[in-house]
Amino acid sequence: MHEGRQMTYTRADMDRELKASVVPWLRQQGFRGSLTHFRRPGPDAIDLLTFQFDLRGGGYVLEVARCATQGYTMAWGEFISPRKVTAWHITRERERITPEDTYLKAKWFRFDQHTPQELAAVTIEKLSDPALWPSLPVAQPPSAASGPE
Repeated sequence: MHEGRQMTYTRADMDRELKASVVPWLRQQGFRGSLTHFRRPGPDAIDLLTFQFDLRGGGYVLEVARCATQGYTMAWGEFISPRKVTAWHITRERERITPEDTYLKAKWFRFDQHTPQELAAVTIEKLSDPALWPSLPVAQPPSAASGPE
């Protein structure tokens, strides 16, 4: 490597760090699932978290949403059970979490520009915001006719 050139990390490096530090933290917060989709059932809603990786590589963003405890019905009528629903199913009420307001000043968590350890710490910081989940709208529950019998 040339002096002054930043080392680029791979998706595998980032996955290892997320599994070592962020996933255990998510479990402590009550989330279930595995990379890339997590859900946390609650009494009034299911909190949903998806890690969306850049198709070109080198980065990710966090997609967060909430849905009713009964699950979610897609616009075309397909019912998604509470055990299968992900943040990607929620289209209108989903929000993207980026590191723009941190020292990273970026629209993506870029592991081709920062260390996986730095990004994992900022990810936990962003997800630790006590106002995050209560501020999200709960996607409308499915109608009785569209859910399982």
